[in-house]
Amino acid sequence: MKTLIAAIVLSTYALGAMAQAGAPAAYQPCAACHGAVGQGDPAQNAPALAGQDAPYLERQLANFRSGLRGADPADTAGAQMRAMTATLEPAAAPQVAAWLAAQPAPQPAPAQGTDLRNGESIYHGRCGACHGGAGEGNPGLNSPRLNTLDAAYLKRQFANFLQGVRGSHPDDTYGRQMKMMAATLPGEKDLDDVIAFIHAQAQQD
Repeated sequence: MKTLIAAIVLSTYALGAMAQAGAPAAYQPCAACHGAVGQGDPAQNAPALAGQDAPYLERQLANFRSGLRGADPADTAGAQMRAMTATLEPAAAPQVAAWLAAQPAPQPAPAQGTDLRNGESIYHGRCGACHGGAGEGNPGLNSPRLNTLDAAYLKRQFANFLQGVRGSHPDDTYGRQMKMMAATLPGEKDLDDVIAFIHAQAQQD
């Protein structure tokens, strides 16, 4: 209920920030969770959208809307997002996605106590070919940018792929590819190291 209320009533500051950034009117309901300029809010399980590849954002909106994503009962956050996509006119999705892609991308700091060398080795061995050498994404391979996404979101999505909560729908071609790749990562500590390495690359942008 709080999220729904927040989606309807934005603060004056948020509205001002959106106006200054030239946000499309269709983005207003999204800002309550994802931030005035798409910076994300880990406390609400809302990932950063700013700086993400626009076609990827459009595809995920379509996936939520069609039930390819967010339909599994275990995907609570996905179910909330699926409900929100019903409020966005499909015709407005390209404009919203293009605006988000043009916003300054967040630069998460790598977590302390992680092994960046191990993370680099695993990332380049299993992830970099699709997601880019610095986690910048590869639109040509339909692979999203990773180095702007907070650690909790990355871990949650990795678990969703690993458990089949995401990427199991037969029509989700790219999700199914990621589901197979998720099974190749050795363990949770390695995942933490990979995420830290990705975030270290964002600091160098």
